[in-house]
Formats: sequence, structure tokens, C-alpha cells
Amino acid sequence: MIDIVVPVFNAAPDLERCLASLLQHTDSDQRLLLINDASTDPAVVPLLEGFTGRRRNAQLLHNPTNLGFIGTCNLAMSAGTHDVVLLNSDTQVTAGWLDALARCADSDPRIATATPFSNNAEICSLPEFCVNNPVPENPARWATAVSATASRTYPELPTGVGFCLYIRRQALDELGLFDPRYGRGYGEENDFCRRAAAAGWRNVLCDDAYVVHAGGKSFGPLNLKPNGENLQVLLERYPDYERLVADFIARDPIKPIRRSIMAKLAETL
Repeated sequence: MIDIVVPVFNAAPDLERCLASLLQHTDSDQRLLLINDASTDPAVVPLLEGFTGRRRNAQLLHNPTNLGFIGTCNLAMSAGTHDVVLLNSDTQVTAGWLDALARCADSDPRIATATPFSNNAEICSLPEFCVNNPVPENPARWATAVSATASRTYPELPTGVGFCLYIRRQALDELGLFDPRYGRGYGEENDFCRRAAAAGWRNVLCDDAYVVHAGGKSFGPLNLKPNGENLQVLLERYPDYERLVADFIARDPIKPIRRSIMAKLAETL
């Protein structure tokens, strides 16, 4: 059993696409927790209520006041006992996404986090590395190419990426939740991943899963700056963070996997 947690703040059109993809591509036996973080968009609540009415094992919670991304995620993670997938509401999952993440986690008991490929996922982006690529017209085609070429080697990452992050419950129990010092959001998953690495855990790419990410549509418009105060907090705690990420980008160990995926896509044109 995996707890899929979807924090929601406004952005109803993206939320509608996310919920539709979950209905299509996620087993109804899995527990799904939707948390409305005091959205002001009037279209959000009807969408959430309509979804929970159609989906078994779906639970809807409403924060009475806006807690921000970190507060909402921590509330959900502290209430469960299973492994967790934090899924942004501006994503669209694809066929086999959750099975692939679970299979990745099962491959090594020391994996703390796993991140899938996406069009918009920084170091896990396709086709361009570290680029916010546009949402593909046919996500299923990309997901098929990713799955078909996967080596399932699960390369090591310096940090997971929070748009869709599998987190092992044992790691949460040992390391604790996201640090509230990061306020309403940005940097919390990087901090968690570096804490995990320092304690002997691994953060990996799930190289056979693909999840679309629009980016900046839900919690993004809250004027939260990834390169501001939160980055300074992160660098004070982990002075080698920027060096680790820069080294990963320079080495680009995922490049052969991306090339194989693009070659597979070219075969289907």
C-alpha cells in the first residue's frame, strides 16, 4: 500500500487533468489523499468532491487556513504509515507510473526517494536536461518510450525533485518530515534528500517512469523564490550542495538513457 498525496491550491484546469490521469492510470486499491490548502478558486472544491465520489479509497481534506506546500505535505505524511508519493496537482501520471516507482523502491531497501522522468523536472527532464520542456502532446507515447528503453539501473541523484517524489516510510520515520524552516515551500525536498544521503540513504532516478509536469501552476504563483532565502538556508546546512549538483550536471550520467529514449521515440514517428 502506498499513500498518494496531492496537495492542492487553486489552478483548477491543471487539477482537472491531474485527477483524470489518476482515474485512468492508478489502481483504486491505493490510498489517495487530496488536501485542499484553502484554495480561493471556486472551481477547485467541486472538482475534488466529484473525484472522491468516483474513486474508491480517495479521501479529501480541507485545510481551514492556508498552510503552504510544506505544511500540507507534513500534515499528510504524519497521518500515514505507508510509503508516500507526493504528487503536484499540475502533473499528469501515465500508465504504469506507480508500479514503476514501487519497483524502483523495492530494488534496494536503502532507497529513500525516487523521482521519475518528466518534461519539467530539472535534472530528471526530457528531452533537454535541466530545461523546462513543454508539455508533450502525447504523454502516453513518451511514457511508452521511457518504459521500453529502461535499464532499471536507477541512477543516483544528488537530490530528488518534488513534483513527483516517492518517499520510503522508514526514511521518514528515521529522518523526520520536511523542515518547516523552509516556510511555505522551495528547498524542502532538497534538504530532505541531503539529510537522507548523510544518513546512508539513496536518492535515485526511476528510469522507467514518466510523469508530465506543467510547472508553477499550483503552489508556484505564491511568489516563492527558489533562489532566495530558502537557498541560503540549504547552502548553510549543506555547503557542498551546489558543487554536488554542478558535478552531476557536468558528468550528466543520465545522458545515455535520454539518448535511448529519444531514439525509441524517433522509431514511432
